[in-house]
Amino acid sequence: MFLTRFQINPARRNARKLLSSPHAMHAAVRSAFAAVEDYECADARTLWRLDTPGTATVHLYIASPGRPDLTHLVEQAGWPTTETWVTREYDGLLSSLRMGQEWAFRLAANPTHSGRKTADAKETQRFGYLREQEQVDWLARRADRHGFALASQQDGRPNLRLHRRQTQSFKRGLGTVTLTTATFDGLLRITDADTFRRALTGGIGHAKAYGCGLLTLAPAQPTS
Repeated sequence: MFLTRFQINPARRNARKLLSSPHAMHAAVRSAFAAVEDYECADARTLWRLDTPGTATVHLYIASPGRPDLTHLVEQAGWPTTETWVTREYDGLLSSLRMGQEWAFRLAANPTHSGRKTADAKETQRFGYLREQEQVDWLARRADRHGFALASQQDGRPNLRLHRRQTQSFKRGLGTVTLTTATFDGLLRITDADTFRRALTGGIGHAKAYGCGLLTLAPAQPTS
C-alpha cells in the first residue's frame, strides 16, 4: 500500500473543474494507475480525499495498492514549477498497528441510512443524514465493526469535531448524483488491529469512488 499527497492549485481552471465534481476527480485519480491491480485488489482499493488545511491550500490524499503517477494532474491542476507529489509506503504503519493504541484521525465520509422514499415504495434507497448529531451517531455505530472505539470527552460525548458538512450535486453521465458528506476529526483507540487495517485499506461507508471513506492517522497529542 502507498499513501500519496498532492497539492492542487485552485486558481487553475482545470483544478476548479475537478474540485467541483467528485465524478471528474474520481476519473483523474483512476487515470493515475496503468494496471488494474495497482488501483484495486482483493484486500484493498484506492481511496481518496480532499483536505483544505488553509484558505488557499487544497491537498489530495490517495491511499492505493500501487504507486500512482500523477503527472497528468500536475499538468492540469498542480504547481509544476514548485512541487509535484509525495508518495510514501504505507505498509510499515499498517503492520505497526496494535490493539490499545490511540491515534488522532480524519475521515471524510458519506453518512447514510436506507429507507423507502414513500410508504408504498417497494425498493429501499440510501438517504444522507443531514443533522450533525445523526452524523456523529452514524460513525459511533460503525466504529466497533471497523476495529476501533471513539475516545470520549469528560461529558461522555465522542471526542469529535465535524467540518466540511455539505450536500453536493454533480453530473454523472446523463444523470445527477446528490452526495451528503462530512469530515470527522477525532481520537480513537484500536480494539481489533486486523479489522482496523481492513478499514484503512478498504474504506468506511459508501461513496468511496467520490472521495469518501479514507481514514488517515496522526500521533495522538498527550492529554494533561
